Amino acid sequence: MPIRITGMNSGLDTESIITALTQTKQDRLDTAKGNQKKLTWKQDKWKELNKKVVSFYNGALSNMRFSSAYTKKTTTVSNNNAATVITGENAMEATQSLEITKLAKSAYLTGKEVTVGDSNTKATKETKVKDLGLSAGDEIKFTIGGNSADVLSVSIEDGDTIDSVLSKLKSATSTNGTSLNFNYDENNGRFYVSSKSAGAAASFAIDESASEAMSKLGLAVKKDGSNYIAGSSAEIVLNGETYTSDSNTFEINGLTITANEVTDSPITLTTKQDTSGIYDNIKKMLKEYNDLMKEFATLYNADKASSYKMLTDDQKEAMSDTEVEEWENKIKSGLLSGDDTIATVRNAMRDIMSSGIDVKLKDGTVKNLSLSSFGISTGSYFSTEENERDALHIDGDPDDSSTSGNTDLLKSMISTDPDAVMNFFSDLSKSLYGKLSDLMKGTEYSSSFTIYEDKLMASQYSAYNTKISDAQDALTAAQDKLYKKFSTMETALSKINSSSSSLSGFFNSGS
Repeated sequence: MPIRITGMNSGLDTESIITALTQTKQDRLDTAKGNQKKLTWKQDKWKELNKKVVSFYNGALSNMRFSSAYTKKTTTVSNNNAATVITGENAMEATQSLEITKLAKSAYLTGKEVTVGDSNTKATKETKVKDLGLSAGDEIKFTIGGNSADVLSVSIEDGDTIDSVLSKLKSATSTNGTSLNFNYDENNGRFYVSSKSAGAAASFAIDESASEAMSKLGLAVKKDGSNYIAGSSAEIVLNGETYTSDSNTFEINGLTITANEVTDSPITLTTKQDTSGIYDNIKKMLKEYNDLMKEFATLYNADKASSYKMLTDDQKEAMSDTEVEEWENKIKSGLLSGDDTIATVRNAMRDIMSSGIDVKLKDGTVKNLSLSSFGISTGSYFSTEENERDALHIDGDPDDSSTSGNTDLLKSMISTDPDAVMNFFSDLSKSLYGKLSDLMKGTEYSSSFTIYEDKLMASQYSAYNTKISDAQDALTAAQDKLYKKFSTMETALSKINSSSSSLSGFFNSGS
């Protein structure tokens, strides 16, 4: 920042005057910075919450869908981050060695920039493909899964634009019925293509017979292949034998193994009798559900703290570190207060858990059961703390002081009709798992396995960078303009003072 020396002749506090005159622009800059910072805090809140939802989804809830959660066998994994294992009824009691050598990937192509003629102007969706050198009859072709007979293709027609070609690609299917994801990003002037599922079988490649036409749309792979990720299958080595899968899940001899990360060395899978039984598995799932619902309630019911505005740098300088921290924590705690997304997820989960399920009992009759049939229910609404009202309690649970003295219907049902218990909780878990799957599907605004619009928020963050840059430029320009004006005034005053001194000296010398 330039050093400005002002007010030497006028005696004015130029800095304060200019600061006051440009305060509106400074406020705009501070607001943009503050809003971006608040968005960052909100992103962090969502990431933390989403991690808990995905953990519940992939962990206890996922396991409870299968009969293996209700049997007497379990498998421990020496590295839980690398793999998760569901133990089937027919799994053998054994200790096994597992190596994860590859994870499944989806194919992805980042197209080259599409420009119109020699102008280097990025093509828009309204650009006619004839202006890119394409003619009616030209074809865009992809081969699927390395099979030259399985082709996805569309033909160019008179009057086609990039947008109409994009629509054709989105609705096209290959010879064997495979479709791909397509998008055209006008900001970057590029096509993007991806497989709809992972694995080599769903991968795609450029059909060489159409490569010339496709290259005019940027649909070409660079010589070094840096803009293309080939779809690949997952690979594991279990007890010295290699297995592959188009997903990251393998079903081998009673075990369902989900690979999560590549391992540097073998990990151990130990399958043995599980004495904890059905009760502990149900109790674990309900505890994680309760923890998640309490988190939702706590965030949703928090004080919005609307009276706490984002602090500017000048305001922070006038406060102690503790005061700043307390102020900002107040804002952070209320960022998701009353949030519609939290309400949607919370209500959906609550509705599933309160539903009834038809279950065949050991006497052959079918009865509609709910959690209350097993002595599982929420506490009294009026005597329960607000953020605990969704929590489910098991009658007779020795770890729950509010219900430990009640008759334990769950244990009684497990001992008298374990199949009914298994069928009820398995169906309940599948229903809740399916609902969360729907809520976490990837969209234009959110990534897969995400309950909030992370893509949209990332875009909003980038937009703030532009706002901040524009606001800073506007502030600097306004300050520079005013400094020039005051500098001109100071120069004029200097000349006047100099002339006055000379004139005074002339008269003094003649006296």
